[in-house]
Formats: sequence, C-alpha cells, structure tokens
Amino acid sequence: MYSRILVANRGEIALRIIRACRELGIETVAIFSEADRGSAYLDLADEAICVGPARSAESYLKIANVISAAEVGNVEAIHPGYGFLAENAHFNEICRSCKIDFIGPTPEAMQQLGDKNQARDLARAAKVPVVPGSPGLIEDEEEAVRTAHDIGFPVLIKATAGGGGKGMRVAANDLALKSALQQARKEAEAAFGNAGVYLEKYVENPRHVEVQVLADHYGNVVHLWERDCSTQRRHQKLIEESPAPNLPEDVRNAICESAVRLVREANYTNAGTVEFIVDRENNFYFIEVNARIQVEHPVTELITGIDLIKSQIMIAAGEPFPLKQADIVARGVAMECRINAENVAKNFQPSAGTIKRMIVPGGLGVRFDSHAHAGYTVPPYYDSMIGKLIVHQPTRADAIACMSRALEELRIEGIETTVPFHKMILRDSTFVDGWVDTTYVERTFLQ
Repeated sequence: MYSRILVANRGEIALRIIRACRELGIETVAIFSEADRGSAYLDLADEAICVGPARSAESYLKIANVISAAEVGNVEAIHPGYGFLAENAHFNEICRSCKIDFIGPTPEAMQQLGDKNQARDLARAAKVPVVPGSPGLIEDEEEAVRTAHDIGFPVLIKATAGGGGKGMRVAANDLALKSALQQARKEAEAAFGNAGVYLEKYVENPRHVEVQVLADHYGNVVHLWERDCSTQRRHQKLIEESPAPNLPEDVRNAICESAVRLVREANYTNAGTVEFIVDRENNFYFIEVNARIQVEHPVTELITGIDLIKSQIMIAAGEPFPLKQADIVARGVAMECRINAENVAKNFQPSAGTIKRMIVPGGLGVRFDSHAHAGYTVPPYYDSMIGKLIVHQPTRADAIACMSRALEELRIEGIETTVPFHKMILRDSTFVDGWVDTTYVERTFLQ
C-alpha cells in the first residue's frame, strides 16, 4: 500500500480523496492554485503546494507544475479525481515515466477508450450494441451527407475526443448537416485540440443510463449496477439516481453485463463508467467510457456499501479487489442533486462570490459532499459545482421525500444556487413517476 499520495485536483473531490486516504493511513499532498489558497480543506492534507495562478491552464492543467509538486512532495502515486487531467493519457504516461503511479487505467486503455470512435470498435468486438453510425471519422461534407442518408435523419454529430456535450450537434437535413459539421469541428478543436467527428443516428428522447465498473490487475471485473443520469441540461447532469426507475430487470442485467464485457475487451483496470442511451422500447446502445471516477460515484457507494475511492487506491497499489460479482448487492435507492453556484433565472449564469451563511442538512440517509462553508469565496475560474446532496432510502418515493426535505434544510446565502430548481424538479409528476429522458428539463422547464 502507498504511504503518500498527491491529489491532483481541487474542491469537493480533493477533499473526498483526502478523507479516503486518511482512513487508509496514507499521507496526502494537496495542490492548489492562487485562487484556492487558504481553502479550509487544504488543512486536512499533510502538505499543500501551490501549482500556479488562478486559471486552470496555468495551474491544475499544467503538467510540469503538477509533476514538480509530486516530486517535491515525495509521493508514490497521484490521484487525478475527475476533470482537469483525469483522462489525459499523456499525463498518465508522464506519471509512470517519473516512477509515480497514476491511480486509474493504463495510458493505453485510457487512450483507446477516450477516443469515442475507437471505443465503438471495441464495443462491437465485445458484442455490445452501438448506435448505428459512420464506420469511422467523417472526412468531408459529401461523406457526411452519404452516411446520413444511409442511417436516416435526424443524425447526431459527435466529437471523437472529450465530453460534456462539446462538439455535438443534431441535424435534420442536408443543409443543417453541413453547417452543424463545421460548428462541431470548430468546437471540438477548441475544446480538445482534436477536430475529429463521427455520425450517429439520433435517438430521440433517450434515457441516459451508465454502469459503474471496477477491474483489478488479476482479471476480476465487476459492475456495481447502474445509475440513471437522464435529468440533465445541455448534456450537463443535474440529478443522478440508482437504480434506474422503470427499467425492466432483464434490460438492467443486460446493460450491466455489456459494460463488463467491454471493459474486459479493453484490458481496462481500476474504476470506470460505461455510458449507454436507452430508447423508448428499452433498446440500449453504448455511447462512451469515462476512464475515471465520476462526480456521481456516491450514488453507487450508498446502494452497494463499497468505497470507490478506496477501491481505486487499493487496485492501483496492486491489491486484488476482494469481491466477486455475486457479492455485490444493490440495496435501496440513492439519489444525488448537484448543487451548483448558478443563477437559474439568468440562464444558469455562474454565481461567484462569498458564501455568507451555510446550513448543511442531516438525518438518516443524508450525505453532503462539499468543500464549501460559510466565509468561503466561490472563485469564477472553475466548474460551478460547490457540493453534492445525496440521499439513500428504502424506496424511490422515500428518496424523493428525503431529498425534498434535505433541500429545504440546505441554506446557502450570499450566492445564487440551483437548489430552488432541484426543488421544482422533485415536485414534477414526470420526475416523480420516473419517466425522465435527456430532453425532459429543457422541454418541461426551459422553453
């Protein structure tokens, strides 16, 4: 087991990793930018090292600075969390070349699965359903038009690199396709440094269901059941839950088994998430793999009782994962609301500023993962998420009631947050009945 780990991230996920390490008896080195200097969670690390100015490109994304901090901190491994460098295969390679373990998959598996087009090829090899689409990257407008006519409009243009909805466009005819193709390529190049795109048949009003997997170095690959992430806005998740509501048991099992087959095919190790869309007839299709821990990992932790961060660390250190598939039982219902510092009334505009007062909810089955507190200043430079409110209850109706109560208790004053929006969603009959798809939020609340 490691004795000292560098946490290459900030905020909520950095605190989550520091806590897991402390319980394992592992020392931690936290990094921070000038914007995060003085953040309270840094005091819980054994050492904290500044890696640069406020902007992430000059600090958290600056590979040389992060590696220097790891060497100064004399660590054996780096945990990247999510975002920033978490899915950067080049950073992964540099860590290993510097004799520092990267807590995640190998660079080869990360690169293979990080390219969505290559991942689709792997899925086909593993007999995992994929959305009908182009056999490879689209080279020009003529090829795009031919492919779209073959698979049928509407079509979805998708960037082969990155995620978060960037480089994605829907087109319903030839003219729209040509325009959207240019836009998607420009956005993908700007966001990921890779303008490659491919086409998929656009599945209208799908559900977004993902499967958490763990794989050790000894051939043990398991799934930890699924999460439904359909409640989202512009491809950004708002609420996640497990199990997926109204998903037939045979479909649930088939999706989870497909995720395991794909992970085996890729020779993948550590934690990962295999993402699918599910259509109205409960046909499911692979879309991508997130080769890292997810924001919504607490949902899985609560239904299975398995600490995913500790599992990541132990697997990276060479320990076998102690459970087989039959040992992993999902109990009850877990639900997570992402609490973002955003002004919903102003088109979800980020709301930086100082939190003047904060009251955190509690009670049986309530968990609040956050680095924020009264007096904390939310900086304008990073993702707007300041916390995650998670509940675990015997039934989905109980979980909704508990979450509604916890949202009422949660007080964050001095900045705007998405709490009122979450309250509104939880009262809506479509959400309560469990029939949400990925267009639900825009269709119901934002027209």
